[in-house]
Amino acid sequence: MQTISQKTSVKKPEIKVEATAKGMTVNAGLIPVLKFMDALLVDKMIYDMVSTPARAANAEYSFSNAVQMTVCAQIAGATALEHVSKICGDEIISRCAGWEKVPHATSLGRIIKSVRDRNISEMESLIPKLRDKVWKRMVRSGRKLACAMTDMIIDMDSTVQGVYGRQEGAQKGYNPHKKGQLAYHPLLAFCAETKEILHSWYRCGSAYTSNGSVEFMKELMAGLRKGVKYLLRADSGFFDGDLLDYLESVEAGYLIKVKLRNLDQVLAKQNWVISTKHPGWEETTFSHQCGTWSKARLFVAVRCQTGVTDDMYKTPIYDSFCYVTTEKKSPMETHRHYGKRATSETWIEECKSQMGAGYIRTSEFLANSALFQCGILAYNILKWMGLLTGAAVQRWEVKTIRLWLIRLAGKLVSSGRQLTLKVPQKFLYREQWDAWEQMTHELCFD
Repeated sequence: MQTISQKTSVKKPEIKVEATAKGMTVNAGLIPVLKFMDALLVDKMIYDMVSTPARAANAEYSFSNAVQMTVCAQIAGATALEHVSKICGDEIISRCAGWEKVPHATSLGRIIKSVRDRNISEMESLIPKLRDKVWKRMVRSGRKLACAMTDMIIDMDSTVQGVYGRQEGAQKGYNPHKKGQLAYHPLLAFCAETKEILHSWYRCGSAYTSNGSVEFMKELMAGLRKGVKYLLRADSGFFDGDLLDYLESVEAGYLIKVKLRNLDQVLAKQNWVISTKHPGWEETTFSHQCGTWSKARLFVAVRCQTGVTDDMYKTPIYDSFCYVTTEKKSPMETHRHYGKRATSETWIEECKSQMGAGYIRTSEFLANSALFQCGILAYNILKWMGLLTGAAVQRWEVKTIRLWLIRLAGKLVSSGRQLTLKVPQKFLYREQWDAWEQMTHELCFD
């Protein structure tokens, strides 16, 4: 019997660990983020625009400091105030940001809880001012950005954020995942071209999907450029006559899925024609006025037969899709155009689950609203940086940017009066990192 010889394993060296290295960080990718925020004057704009109650003369931290720290920490993956203190307390991050000290989580909580109702609106108004700077920079660089010049598609949707414990404003409402759970019900509007959040509200869990949608759109439109053609795309939760009246008053278009109790009866009365380009589908266009509406509006619908009834009449059974719209497209083109809004649900999950917007909470509703706005700002900053960097980074999700560009080992070296951040010579996506970091050196905002 022949035996198989075994190769002797190579003896592995013993490794001694010493926690003596200085000037090192695991979040070197936050340095370009801090540069970007400095170029945008984020800290100054928060200080000037958000009128929180004045702090004591001996206070070491301002509200703008707390917001900037929270935003940076969320970009690095923080989901609690304790994480904010730990991440921003990193020697290299705090030094590059110019923070002499970083407050404890309890101190951060006290600062955030100082907000009042008006401060939430002031924080919301930061987004359009910062966005305008980024878009102007994009246009000046010669890159195409239709949403800033000619056409913008706005995807509006709401989302449910369940909570555990007792937080102010968390109430029972529509919750498809955990019925009866206390939750918040934020409302969000996205730009379909850039994936950024244009406007957001933090709402109680009992708020219906379209509650306040007209006021929400008024605030959103106030922060958008004039002379651009706008189209609101939304699901049936926003099928509301008052919202349509407002959109028409500002000459904005809309494409909204229809929600009617008697929709089947309305569709049965229409003149259906077979779609020539889509076998098995039928389509129709008609005018209809709902009971509380001021006038009739254009409806389009498509359907496909999925079977017949089991009775003697063998009545056809259809899957139908109906929309109210201002778009001058065929019913099938309209149906396909609406289908593209499904990506907005992906963006919502990216903002919630990957960025953690709304996950850092206190016991107070207004403080939670302020923290939610910090998450929105953090999400948009990454989207803006990706937009200006271009190439693959523009398409990456938050978790991908965090994994390959933020969580990077770095060492800060001081030579004379010059600080140098040293990163590994070779690592995955080095080309994208170079473009990401180089972008911050070329910034010039108005």
